[in-house]
Amino acid sequence: MMKGDLLISSMIERAERFFPKKEVVSRTMNGIQRFSYKQIGQRTRKLASRLDEFGISREDKIGTLAWNHHRHLELYFAVPSIGAVVHTINIRLAPEHIVYIINHAEDELIFVDEDVFPLIEATHQNLRTVKAFIVMTDNELPETAVPNVYSYEEWIASGDPDYQFPKDIDEEAPAGMCFTSATTGNPKGVLYTHRSTVLHSMSLAMADTVGASETDVSMPVVPMFHVNAWGMPYVGTWLGSTIVMPGPRFTPKLLAELIEQERVTMTAGVPTIWLGLLKELEENNYDVSSLRAVVCGGSAAPLGMIKTFEKKYNVPFLHAYGMTETSPLATVSRLKSYQRDLPEDELYEERAKQGILVPGLDMKVVGASGEVAWDEEEMGELLLSGPWIADDYYKDDRGEEAFIDGWLHTGDVCTVDEEGVIKIVDRTKDLIKSGGEWISSVDLENAIMAHESVFEASVVSIPDPEWQERPIACVVVHDGKTMTKEELFDFLRPQFAKWWLPDDVLFMEEIPKTSVGKFLKRALRDEVQKHYQV
Repeated sequence: MMKGDLLISSMIERAERFFPKKEVVSRTMNGIQRFSYKQIGQRTRKLASRLDEFGISREDKIGTLAWNHHRHLELYFAVPSIGAVVHTINIRLAPEHIVYIINHAEDELIFVDEDVFPLIEATHQNLRTVKAFIVMTDNELPETAVPNVYSYEEWIASGDPDYQFPKDIDEEAPAGMCFTSATTGNPKGVLYTHRSTVLHSMSLAMADTVGASETDVSMPVVPMFHVNAWGMPYVGTWLGSTIVMPGPRFTPKLLAELIEQERVTMTAGVPTIWLGLLKELEENNYDVSSLRAVVCGGSAAPLGMIKTFEKKYNVPFLHAYGMTETSPLATVSRLKSYQRDLPEDELYEERAKQGILVPGLDMKVVGASGEVAWDEEEMGELLLSGPWIADDYYKDDRGEEAFIDGWLHTGDVCTVDEEGVIKIVDRTKDLIKSGGEWISSVDLENAIMAHESVFEASVVSIPDPEWQERPIACVVVHDGKTMTKEELFDFLRPQFAKWWLPDDVLFMEEIPKTSVGKFLKRALRDEVQKHYQV
């Protein structure tokens, strides 16, 4: 068989060659802009040639502080295509974490959006390796005391639109870098290779996973600074999909409008995004009939939300699971052919699980006594391995705790049924141990959010002198709705054993979230414990 390296440059080259007329729809600070793949290809080559002229070498790190738009997409391809590493930085992290990440990665250049540039102004003196800052804007550069600041459009203007990407790059060479969200300690860096990125993109194109195709109008809502927007920009470009980039500081209203106006067929984001979109759909009229899939990951999706999308709006809901260390796609929840005639309650229970392992990966579920039985009862930690699973953290000895004997220890506790369907029960640190028995905060949260009056809910534990730990429910009620503790307890009692029920319900205006929209349980625990200390 012929030998050929799997390189990211081949993806943009395919889009240029076979889909030159297809579009990237990009929302920026100045409104909607449209580019053909021919134009994106030329701009990407100009950017690559300028990076080359600047002296960027193989495996140099190039940082981005940017939203989802066409310039960020060009960086996704230009940087790895010359052998460097595109380092997407989470703009929602604390400034001290952003400084740590840039210094730890040793970024040579930072490409930054104009509305994020004040962050650079506040931190640039602490950045040890950055040689220049390129501001991505259509407007004039802001006046600034930061040295070596350039305009992206002016910077690439002199680039070569016919620049040829080198072909001697090793497929195992690093191509991308993303840091974890840092719920505890400093963020941890994960490197992705050309090979891992291409193979991960192939997995997204499988009919039994996400089923990405040329016919899709794909809108990645998950940020491009978070695990490569789950790989959607890569697979979309490779296959010639129309890509809709929602741009800076979008709202549920904006997402609904883009879905309607651009006839979006597939979109992806975390549950809190889709809860916000549902609220917007409830309050205003939109045509979302073009959607063939809402892909949800990051944390468990509430059963009630899945039902609402599918039954009320006729929008198929696709539950997936992964993490920064898994590129991220690891499992997808799709009904098997013979499960489609299940009774409705059983059908939706299956849909709410995290599904089965994506082809190409391997898994184990390990408890205190070894691998657990596939009986949907015994719980254990999910372990993963495969060609797009990380094998270490970047220059960080904490990898010794997560990567052991060729397996990634995910920290997620799950059960597996007899057919291999995974149900994430909790994070190991979030399981609640009460009277020697385990309580799943995820199961309680999903049950609570099935109540029609509940907008968001999160369950955490507090210490208990008798039972060790007890669950407390934190609830945000829909605008215009009311709820009492007793109403919620009446709703939960038929679903759980008495000892599973929360000891209390705290009604809140908002539940704290991580930089990527997940519930931030560490901060929530602190709030709850302070509440009971008063």
